[in-house]
Amino acid sequence: MPALSETSENRVHEQVAAAPGPADDRSALRADCANCFGLCCVALAFSRSTDFAVDKAAGDPCANLGQDFRCGIHDKLRPRGFQGCTVYDCFGAGQKISQVTFVGRNWRESPDGSRQMFAALPVMRQLHELLWYLAEAQARPAARPVHRQVAAARERIERLTLSAVDTLLELDVAAHRAEVNALLLRTSELVRAEVRGKKKDRRGADLFGARLRGADLRGADLRGAYLIAADLSGADLRLADVIGADFRDADLAGADLTDCLFLTQTQVNAARGDAGTVLPGGLERPSHWDKGTSAPPAPSGRKDATPAASGRKGGPSGKPGASRRRGSGPAGSRRK
Repeated sequence: MPALSETSENRVHEQVAAAPGPADDRSALRADCANCFGLCCVALAFSRSTDFAVDKAAGDPCANLGQDFRCGIHDKLRPRGFQGCTVYDCFGAGQKISQVTFVGRNWRESPDGSRQMFAALPVMRQLHELLWYLAEAQARPAARPVHRQVAAARERIERLTLSAVDTLLELDVAAHRAEVNALLLRTSELVRAEVRGKKKDRRGADLFGARLRGADLRGADLRGAYLIAADLSGADLRLADVIGADFRDADLAGADLTDCLFLTQTQVNAARGDAGTVLPGGLERPSHWDKGTSAPPAPSGRKDATPAASGRKGGPSGKPGASRRRGSGPAGSRRK
């Protein structure tokens, strides 16, 4: 990898020096559309579905994208049929590519470099996602035995995000995800050990439409679980590991996700919640969530939740859109 400039070196060390907490040290890993050139509105493809009102090919600007790189229907996306846009989150990759990788040159000004810019977005997004998880791991006191390794991994990944675009496009991202995942697995074990007693193991489980109302899932392993349209209202998910879990249309009304491990804004955006849903610090309550507060549901009394009889074929929303993907999270988060 090419050597970094002195400015880049200083910036790396500043960003990974200390982790005051998830709500403080991940500000650069949140989407900042004001400093992005609408990359997700151009680079990504989507198909007409319950998530998107039209078809759009990768590399074609969305018809709703203005000359100022702003969405013309941002406050009306869901009523206009663009629910998928309200779910997607780039982990700050868009502004990183716009302002750092391409030093403020947009794709309209540099049409020759637009292909590289668009191709770099999913790569940078994956690197920033890893930084999101690593920052949380370093902020967890229970994970102190691996903090030094986590800090080294954060600095290594941060260096990669500052690479030239040619280097970014040649990265073996899967290999980096696998290395980071080993640290995240160890972090999960250390943190969830704080919950006494036997904890539920639902890693990679198909819990489509599962009736988990009021369930005690403290410290559970829900890595890569399919929780699509599951009823998790009033459930206790404190310290549960949810990396890569699919929360599309899951009901989180009144659920407690305090200190939930590795939860992302994309997962929150994909779910349904209300004012009674307790989220970890640093995550925002989606504007499309119910503003009311649900009454705390009574526990289901089940030892093991079972999927509801839905007679499903495919997902809950028909044909999935481009932003609704199974398995976000590092490699190995789903059990095969």
